[in-house]
Amino acid sequence: MLVARDVEYRTCVAVLKRILFAMAEILIVYHSQTGNTKKLASTIASGVEETENAHAIFKHASDAAAQDIKDCDAIVICSPEYFGYMAGAVKDLFDRTYEELKDDAAVYKKPYCVVISAGNDGSFALAHIERICKGYRFKKVQHPIICKGPITQEILAKCFNLGMTLAEGVNAGIFVRAR
Repeated sequence: MLVARDVEYRTCVAVLKRILFAMAEILIVYHSQTGNTKKLASTIASGVEETENAHAIFKHASDAAAQDIKDCDAIVICSPEYFGYMAGAVKDLFDRTYEELKDDAAVYKKPYCVVISAGNDGSFALAHIERICKGYRFKKVQHPIICKGPITQEILAKCFNLGMTLAEGVNAGIFVRAR
């Protein structure tokens, strides 16, 4: 009896340590023709990496797969606005992964946020991405960042802080962890 309790106790401690000290994995997916969106996404990744117990998984949208979305603790979707819409590569990611993920418990309430690089207003691209994320049943946890026009230091600071905030929120259990 004492041995069984000891094993049970050690198992519980091991599970708690894994939960408490696991590294938050933040998936940052992007598409960029001119390099602007990649710069924003890279700055978000720097903010994540600056956070203790957090790791940024930085992937072009065409290289990301359903398993990446399932395995991460949170996702940041970064897209330029083209003709009032998200980049084709970002839409392709959604198209390729939706059927596999739509009913998967691993993505239910997965924390997400959106960053848009736009020459104009960016709101239509944002609306389309958020509509798709609602279909995945992701949970929006931060206000979107829309960079209108040239990238400024203020926008880069917001992106860096977004990465840090998202990683800290996952680590602190403020945002639902999908694992």
